[in-house]
Formats: sequence, structure tokens, C-alpha cells
Amino acid sequence: MNFLQPTPATYRRRCSEPGEALQQGEGTPRSEPGCPPGGPASSLCPGPHFLLPDTNLLLHQIDILEDPVIKNVIVLQTVLQEVRHRSAPVYKRIRDVIQNPEKHFYSFTNEHHRETYIEQNRGESSNDRNDRAIRVAVKWYNEHLKKIEDEEKIQVILLTNDRTNKEKALEEGITAYTCEEYIKSLTANPELVDRLACVSDEGKEIEGGKVIFPEHIPLSKLQQGIKSGIYLQGTYRANRENYLEATVWVHGDAEENKEIIIQGLKHLNRAIHEDVVAVELLAKDEWVAPSSVVLQDDGQNEEDIENEEEKENILKTSVNKDMLRPTGRVVGIIKRNWRPYCGMLSKSQIKEARRHLFTPADRRIPRIRIETRQADTLEGQRIIVAIDGWPRNSRYPNGHFVKNLGSAGDKETETEVLLLEHDVPHQAFSQAVLSFLPKMPWSITEEDMKHREDLRHLTVCSVDPPGCTDIDDALHCREIGNGNLEVGVHIADVSHFIRPGNALDEESVKRGTTVYLCEKRIDMVPELLSSNLCSLRSNVDRLAFSCIWEMNQKAEILKTRFTKSIINSKVTLTLASPEVRFHMDSETHDPIDLQTKELKETNSMVEEFMLLANISVAQKIYDEFPEFALLRKHPAPPPSNYDILVKAAKSKNLEIKTDSAKALAESLDKAESPTFPYLNTLLRILTTRCMMQAVYFCSGMDNDFHHYGLASPIYTHFTSPIRRYADIIVHRLLAVAIGADSTYPELTDKHKLAEMCKNLNYRHKMAQYAQRASVAFHTQLFFKTKGVVNEDAYILFVRKNAIVVLIPKYGLEGTVFFEEKDKPTPKLEYNSEVPSLTVEDTTFHVFDKVKVNIMLDDSNIQHQKMRMVLVEPKVRPKILRTMLSFSNVKKSSCGKMEI
Repeated sequence: MNFLQPTPATYRRRCSEPGEALQQGEGTPRSEPGCPPGGPASSLCPGPHFLLPDTNLLLHQIDILEDPVIKNVIVLQTVLQEVRHRSAPVYKRIRDVIQNPEKHFYSFTNEHHRETYIEQNRGESSNDRNDRAIRVAVKWYNEHLKKIEDEEKIQVILLTNDRTNKEKALEEGITAYTCEEYIKSLTANPELVDRLACVSDEGKEIEGGKVIFPEHIPLSKLQQGIKSGIYLQGTYRANRENYLEATVWVHGDAEENKEIIIQGLKHLNRAIHEDVVAVELLAKDEWVAPSSVVLQDDGQNEEDIENEEEKENILKTSVNKDMLRPTGRVVGIIKRNWRPYCGMLSKSQIKEARRHLFTPADRRIPRIRIETRQADTLEGQRIIVAIDGWPRNSRYPNGHFVKNLGSAGDKETETEVLLLEHDVPHQAFSQAVLSFLPKMPWSITEEDMKHREDLRHLTVCSVDPPGCTDIDDALHCREIGNGNLEVGVHIADVSHFIRPGNALDEESVKRGTTVYLCEKRIDMVPELLSSNLCSLRSNVDRLAFSCIWEMNQKAEILKTRFTKSIINSKVTLTLASPEVRFHMDSETHDPIDLQTKELKETNSMVEEFMLLANISVAQKIYDEFPEFALLRKHPAPPPSNYDILVKAAKSKNLEIKTDSAKALAESLDKAESPTFPYLNTLLRILTTRCMMQAVYFCSGMDNDFHHYGLASPIYTHFTSPIRRYADIIVHRLLAVAIGADSTYPELTDKHKLAEMCKNLNYRHKMAQYAQRASVAFHTQLFFKTKGVVNEDAYILFVRKNAIVVLIPKYGLEGTVFFEEKDKPTPKLEYNSEVPSLTVEDTTFHVFDKVKVNIMLDDSNIQHQKMRMVLVEPKVRPKILRTMLSFSNVKKSSCGKMEI
């Protein structure tokens, strides 16, 4: 395909567009007439100019290119294709920038232009060919721009950090600079220097620093080692409670080594949470047990490694041989899964220092060393930092400043951090997405009624929490002529409005789920659908998908049918669910009360029918599409998961059977104590901690369909399509199964469906974490004005140096430590078999009732937390008790006791 070359007159009309072969988003937005290209003033190239980055520069310096200061950039097709192949996240970011009309970024299809296309020479590598193609395109552009009859010459400048590419460009008469040279030439914008990334993965070494970590084995040797079984490949998971410990979940079928423990700095070897790593197993006599120690990296200096060995020795305590697990060391990195991290600068001990430590909000991420001239400005601010590399002689990785989010503690800022940290897509819906919404006013047409049953005569009602606007489901029940009952579950027909493959559908699948925070809701679909046209509000006609059963008076199912329908809900009831609920001040929107919601029988009624609908639909779509059904399974936990539950129950003279889900449920029902009514609730809470995560999967890619928690052989999600994308796919499958809609290629592609399930599982997990983080933040706001609160608590877990307690009144969980800085350390004895922790002469068991003081600890603004201090029973270090005993028998000269 050839493109016409623009005439010189084109540049006079729209000088920010270097050619008709350029594309800027959709519709090629025009710049202001007479707007000179070049963006910021550069001391190296003061005249008007375009920037043209090569592939590596775009990959590593995307944070610079995204900055509002940088404008008028040409991105070649050669570069875009290579970026797309090497980094999907960066590719998406650069596409978003190209579509932003204010940035004046343009993509040029140089591979399809006759004067810029080149063949690969014999013996030339693909990388060298691409570099040459980039230089050819720059040269052609500069020749082309000479035709413009303007007072000032417009120049195209190559940006490259590749020394060879730059040298060849200069030899060919092309103006070329490194990113650092160009950014430092922008004298009016010195802050941009902070955003420069160190290009090497090993990072910029600290001058004079001694080697701390072993060298990483090259990727080619790692791959050979993995094939031969010398190394194992897996995903690295950092321990949130102990920064000196991690686990690697091995990929593949090596069940006996599914989880490998990594302990100690050198063995962790610069891996970062979610990296894909290669691990070498240690000899069995070097295996360790998972640590029960809570250990956080609270040091303030990057060179502070003197105490690391001492801290590592804390982990090496003698344990029962049965507790030992496969243990290894990280020998290399297969794939880095770094992302931008939110957090704060650590306070520097040296005034006017340029090198600073950044502390991420996520405790699983190590602190990051950055250089910045804005430290004074950024103090007390939440910022974003990206990692560039991690040299062997640095305690922490190198990175660079990306963005300032706002003041720490500010509600809007903290919500933004929460959403970014949990990767929740929360930008406003684009015009491209909104263009696929129905035009208002909307009404049901004859076309909409095709393949649809009119059920408006039925008494249908919805049951939802107060204030709910995205109502997914409604119910009806009536007696029919033969004495049986007809029960129907009616679900919002979202798939009627969201058609496969358009921008609205693509945005919905990317978001995956609606995220419910304490004060706001991040919708999966635009509000016009979620709160209006799809929501089954009362007294309005709505499109639905219905699952209708005929049952006898014993609630035994005789017949099941599915139909697209139109309903008119007659009334909304209200219910509550067992979650933490905040009462907000109407003016400040700060939490003024916090309580757990009450569980009502209505919850159970609705839940039972929704579960039944999901099971019925799962069976139907699997019968019709045995290879392509989207189902949901809940794997049975390994027996070892139940150890803590069984031991905890045994300590209270109760037996919990874990042979099957049924045996577990029955033994939980029997596990009650007349003198301790809350015990059963605690047992159930602990049981949920033993469970595996439920996941979506494609029926043609798996053999295990069982849902352990529901004791059902098959299950799916059908009942919440407004807030879950999985349900939309299930609706589409069901519609095809009953002849109410047609299929499409992606619906019957099991590999694409498996990839979609992977994304949906990730989005669902992140939404859960974000919701919990929102509750935690609002809990902190609530206690900020409450001061110290004294409450009853129950022990959920015992650790080697702490106990984890639950405060039922607030649904709040926290850790009580027995070791504090600058205070005598009490004698601690941990027993993993009971399990229990003895502090001096006081023994704490799981489920014991204690009393604690709760307060907000805001001494570390980066990691504000709820601090819990034991009030009852009182524990005093032995040395203090000895002093008190001695003082009781010693009298002063005036006859009074000295204490």
C-alpha cells in the first residue's frame, strides 16, 4: 500500500502534521493553524522539530514520553510492531498517547511506504534491520520537510540510547541525541530529568558498593536448565508479613514441588513480587519450614545491611521434620513483571541529597532507590515510581520518579492509590465506548420482543440492599393449576445492550467486574446501563433472561426452562449482608460509625434461588457446549490446609472432620459450646481461611468441574451480568442454546475463552483486595477521631512473636506484638502443635478471649495502621516481675512500700 506524499502547502495549513501518511487516533485531529512543532524549548535544537524515538527508547522511557511537556512525536510502524511484541502494557500506553489530540503524537506506516520500506540484508539481524529502517524513515522525513517554504526549517530528531545506532545516524547526517541529552536540554523543565529511566535491567551500580547478591544466570542457560530439570520455573510471591521470605509457585505438573520456600536476602536474589523466576532446589538437609515470624523492613538507610544476617538467624529455629518444605534459591529471572508503584519518599538523613529511598505502599515490594531534585516538594506526598533495574551491589533496586498523586491521607489521593495499586481500571468511559449505548429516550420495540416472552403479568419483586441502584435479579413464585409451584429467577438482560466485539464490549471485558468501595462504585458498564436501562427497578418494563422451574410442594424440581423475557417488577424489598458498614457524615463524608451488617433470613432465600439458577444454567450450557462453556469451580483444599483448623478445634475439645465438604459442614454444625456461643462463628471464619480460591475456567480446557464450597458437581455465574462480565458470556451461550441469539467465532474458541477466564479471575481477585483496602482506610479514618478504644477480641492465629486477633464489634483484624523497641523482651515459647504462644507465664491459644486497646498508629504516614495493645490478660517481662516482687518486701525508712 502506498501513501501520497503531502505537498509543502499541507505543512503551511497544518504544520503539526508531518504527512498524510501519519495517523493520530481516529479521524486525525487537527492542531491549531500556525502551531509550530517542537513542544518545549531545547538548547540543543532551538528550532521547530519532531521527535522520533527508536524501539528501546520508547519501551524504557514511556514515562518521559507520556509527560504533557513532550509533544510532536512520530512513532513508526516498525517501532509500534516491535513494542507490541515485547510489551503489551507499553504498547497500550503509547496507543493511548497517540489517540490524545493534545499530545500531537503521530503513527507513520513506514513499512507500507515505498520510499521508507527496506528489505533485510543477507546476514543482517532483525534488530539491525529495524534500526536501519528507523534511520531511513528519519532521513526521508528530513528530506521531505525541506520542501516546506517556511522561514524556519522543521527538523526530525532521532532519539536513541543505542550507541551504535546513534553513531550510524550521525555518520549519515541525521541529528540524533540520547534521551538524557535531549531532556537535559529542556532548561525550562528540569523536573523531567527525575523521570529518566536507567536502561539496563541490572541497573546502575553504586560506586564503591560491595557485591551483595549472586549474579543472575543468563536466560539462554536458564532455559536449558529448566528443560533438563536442573532448575524449576515459577512465579515469585513475596511474603507480606516477612520481607526475608517468599514462595515460588512452580509452573507445570510438578505437584511434589508445587510450592518452594525461599529464605534470606541472597537466596531471594533481587526477585520482585510476581516476577517469573528460575529456582534451584537446595539439598534436603538445607530445607526449612515456613516462618511464623512477622518481620518488616523498617530500616532507613540503603546501606543498612549489617543486621540482615542477625534477622535471618531468627528464621532458623529448630522445627519438627514434618514441617520442612522444599526450599530453594533464585538463580535467574525469566520475566520481570514490574509495574508503576505508589508510595512515599523515605525521609533522607542528609539535607539536599539527590539520592533517596522510596517506600512502596505494598509491603511485598522492596524500597526503591531514586534520584530526584524535588525531595522537598514531594515530602508527605503520594507518588508513583517505576523500577529500572537492580544491581548486584545495591541493597535496593534503582528506579525513577513518575508522577505526584497528591497529599498522603487525603481521601481522594488515597482512593486513587488504592485503585492504582490493585490495578482497577477506573478512567471515565471513552466516547468510543459511550457511542454504543442506546439513544435516549429508549423504549422497548417490536424487534426487541423477538424470541422474548412477555411476563409482565407476573408478580415479580427484587430483593437488594438499601441504596442499591444496579439491581441484577428479581424473583417470582406462584401456585399453578396442578398444585405445583412455579418459581422464576429473572436476571437483567445486559447482553441485549452489549454486543460482541464493539468498544463497549471490549471495555467491559477489560474491567471484568464492578468494584464496590466504601464511598463509590467503579462500574463495569456505563451508568446508563448499570443504574437505569438494565437495572430491574420497580414499576418499569425491563428486558430479562429468566430461569423458571416447576416444583412440587417439597421443592423438588420437576421441569426447568429458560427464556428471554420482559418483566415489570412490582416492588423492591430490602436486605442486609454480613459485612462492615460505615455510617457517613452527610457533610464531610467521613465515617462516624462502624458496625457489621445484620444477616437476615431474606439473604438466605435469595441466595438459595440464585445458586439454583447458576447450577441449572451451568448444566444447560455445558450440555449444549461441552467444549466452550464458561464455568466456575472451587477446588478442594489440600488436607494440610486444614491443619490449623483441626488443631484449633482440638484445643477446645472439638473434632472437625475434613474428609469431604459434607463431613466438614456437618462437623461445623455440631461444633458448638454452650458457654462460648461465638466459638462456632470463629471456627467458620477460620475454615474460610483454609479454602482455595474459586475460579472461572473453560470446560474444554479442564477436567475438574466440582465446586467444593457448594458441594455441586457443576456451577457457573449467571445472576449478576451488570457487575460481572463472566455472566454476560454465560448469557450469550445460553441465548444460543435456546435459539434466542446467534453465535460468533470467539464464543466457540476455547483458547480465547481460557485467556478471558484468566483475566476475569485476576480482575475478580483485585476487586476483592481493593474493597478490603477501602474498608481498612475508612476504618483508619473512623478511629482517627475516636482515640483509644477498649474492646473484646478473639485470637484467630498465634505467631512466634505475636497474636492475630479479631474484634467482632467492628469486624476488625489486627496483630498484637510482644516485642517492642527500647523495651525488655519477654520470654516467648511457640508451640505449633497446639497451637499456642507462651509469653512469660501466660499461654495464648487460638480462640481465647482477650481485651485490647485499639488506636490509629499514624507515626508512619506511609503505612498508617491500626495498633492493638493487649490489656487483659496482663503480661509483664520476668525482669519487671522480679523487681516488683523485690520491692514488695522492701520498706522505706518511713514504713511505706516502695514500688
